[in-house]
Formats: sequence, structure tokens, C-alpha cells
Amino acid sequence: MRYDLAGKVALVTGASRGLGEAIARKLASCGAKVGVNYFASPHKAKGVVEDVRRTGGTAELFKADVREEKEVQSLVEGVRKKLGPVDILVINATGPQPFIRIEDLSWRACLDQLEFFVKSPLLLVQAVVGSMKERRYGRIINIGSEVFERGLPEFSSYVSAKGAQLGLTRSWALELAKNQITVNLVAPGWIPTERHAHDPQEAKEAYAAAVPMGHMGLAEDVAEAVAFLASDGAKFITGQKIAVNGGNTLA
Repeated sequence: MRYDLAGKVALVTGASRGLGEAIARKLASCGAKVGVNYFASPHKAKGVVEDVRRTGGTAELFKADVREEKEVQSLVEGVRKKLGPVDILVINATGPQPFIRIEDLSWRACLDQLEFFVKSPLLLVQAVVGSMKERRYGRIINIGSEVFERGLPEFSSYVSAKGAQLGLTRSWALELAKNQITVNLVAPGWIPTERHAHDPQEAKEAYAAAVPMGHMGLAEDVAEAVAFLASDGAKFITGQKIAVNGGNTLA
């Protein structure tokens, strides 16, 4: 489905591949001018921008480590100068997600996840919220995960950080509602992307068999949900978690 995002400026973090790439492409196809943020994959990010432009869209490339305050400030300022003030912020960037037994889990490992799912969202929202308040318009969309509802053995550092991200979403939604800024979270299930290229096929098949709809989703399914939340059709929706996982969770 095509949502009308003409004239809007979107910033998608971690947009060089996977879910971020699909989201950036989708928002651009709806008419948004898209800032494609990347950190470690410049060639892939450049390919996303070139493809968007080839199909008539508008996109610019921005390198930044979204865990670092100065880099986030430069990122948002760069988007403003090249595209305009950010209307739609999609917080998607992530890092390694190791499985760690309780006996081996360190506080540093927990902080590694919190830096992506609490610190980075905080820095990004702080960088854009002033302008959004002035314009009384904004869409802030976190990319979460079904794992907070489902839990997963030896994955507590990631699961707990994703829970914290959902907490931010709900609190910020209430705080910013009076400014007509919406804050929501899209929680995908296990979506096969480049990150999962080496995951065992039998594990994917077992997961898919347990999904009520009987199959895994696509990155484009997540992008569709994000585009909806970014559109005027979702202007009265805030503080919500939308699960994109074929009915795998109902909370």
C-alpha cells in the first residue's frame, strides 16, 4: 500500500541493510525524503540511496554511530541541512546480539544492548524533539522485537533492553501527545535478513511451523507497518506496540 508522505523528511537509523533498508525504501516510495544512516556498511548504504534515486525518490547518505552524542547531533543537523527538519524518526540501528548463559553474562554485555535500545533512542529523540514541538508534528517509531513477550533462553541482555525500549515508547508517547507527536513501536518476529544468513535452516523451519500463520515474515512486512505509523492514517495512534509476527504474540 502507498501512503502519502510527500514533503516529509524521514531519518532511518541502521538503514544499509535488513529491516532498515526495507523501511528506507518503503518511506521513499511513499514520497518521503529519506536520510539513510549507516555506520559500518558504506557500500551497501550507498546502494540503497542510489536505488531510491533511480526509482525517482529522494535519499541522502549519513554516516554516524548513533550511540555517540556528538555524532547524533551532527547526523540530525546534516539531515536538516540537506533534506529539512526530521518529521519521521525510525530508530532501527542495532549491533551484535550474542547468546550468553547467565553464568557468563556481564554487566558490560547488558550495557552493549542498552546503548542501542535506550541510549541511542534517547540521543536521537532529544536531537529532533525540539523541532517537532515547534512544528507540532512528529512521528517517532522504535523497532522493537517480539522477544520481550516471548522471552528466550541465554538472551536476557537483549530481551531486557528491548523491554526498556518499549517502556521508553510508552512514557514518551504520553509526554509528547500534547505536542501532537506520536511515539510507537513495531515489534517484528524472526524476520530472515542478512543478519540471519548463517542461522540453521532447521531452526528457521521450527520457528515458522510454530507461527500461527505458518511462515516467517518479510522485511517488507515490517516496512509496511512503519509506513502506516508514519502516515496521517495513524495520527491518533500513540504509545502502541504493533506486532508483525503472524500472530506469534497477542500481547
